[in-house]
Amino acid sequence: MALTSSYARRTGIHLLDAFLARGQRIFQSTEAAALAQELGIPAATLPRVLHDLAASGWIRRARRGLYLIDETSRGGPAPHPFAVATALVEPSAISHWSALAHHGLTTQIPRVVTASTTKDVVTPRMRGGDATPAGAIPSSTWDVDGLTIRYIRVRPEQFWGIEEVWVDEFSRVPITDRERTLLDGFVFSEVFGSIHEVVGALEEHLAEVDVPRLVAYAVRYGKAATIKRVGYVLEQLGVELGLLTPLREAPVRGYRLLDPQGPDRGAYVSAWHIRDNLAA
Repeated sequence: MALTSSYARRTGIHLLDAFLARGQRIFQSTEAAALAQELGIPAATLPRVLHDLAASGWIRRARRGLYLIDETSRGGPAPHPFAVATALVEPSAISHWSALAHHGLTTQIPRVVTASTTKDVVTPRMRGGDATPAGAIPSSTWDVDGLTIRYIRVRPEQFWGIEEVWVDEFSRVPITDRERTLLDGFVFSEVFGSIHEVVGALEEHLAEVDVPRLVAYAVRYGKAATIKRVGYVLEQLGVELGLLTPLREAPVRGYRLLDPQGPDRGAYVSAWHIRDNLAA
C-alpha cells in the first residue's frame, strides 16, 4: 500500500532513516516527536506521517505509543524478540525459559518469550476477560507482532541479578544473569513444568556456574524452601560443603518437597529439611 502523499512518504522515510542511523528499530511516539523536531518536521504533521508509515507497512504499532520499524521489505532485519518484549513493558528483563536458552543452559527452544517485571501488566487478552487463575504465578501473556510474550511479576525488591546484553548488532537488552536464571528455576519451578530442568542444567553446566554467587543469590532471595532446595541439589552435585554453609545454616521449619510439582513421597533428608521426591 502506497503512502497517501508524496510529502508524507518522503518525510516518513527521512524520519525512519534517522532512527536507523542511530541503530534504533523500536521507538516511542515521544522519541519520534523529539527526533522530528531535530529534523525540522512540523509537530502538526507527525501523527499523519506515523499513520501513513503504519498503513504502508514500514512500521507496526506494538501498543499505544510504541512502534516497530519493519525493514524486511528492504532486506533488513526485524526487531529482535527480546528487544520487543523489554520495550513493550518497562521495567522488564528477559528471564526464565528465554534466559535459560540464551545462556545455553537448555537445548529446548522456547516458543514463548518470558520476561520478569515489577509492573502489573494488563494485556489486550486480559481486557477480554483472560485473567491469571487464583493461586497461579502472577503473569500476563501478550501477543504482539507474531510473538507471544509472558510477563511474570516479581516484587521490586526481587528485581535484581540482571545484566545488559547485546542480542544482535542493534539491540542491548536486560537479561537475568546465569545464576539468577538458575535461581528462578527453583523459585518458579512451575514456569518450567518441574524442577527437573534446572537440576539438569546445573548438572550439565556446573563448571560454568559461579557457585558462590548462586549461593549468595539464594540467601538474598530469602525464601527458606528455595535456600534448602538449592543447597541440597548443589551438595548432590558434589559442591564443596564449605561453600554451602550459608544455605545449610538458614533456619527452616518442617520439610519441603524437592520438586513442588512432584508427588508427595520420597526420602526425608534431615540435613536440608528436604523430601527428595525426584529420587523416589
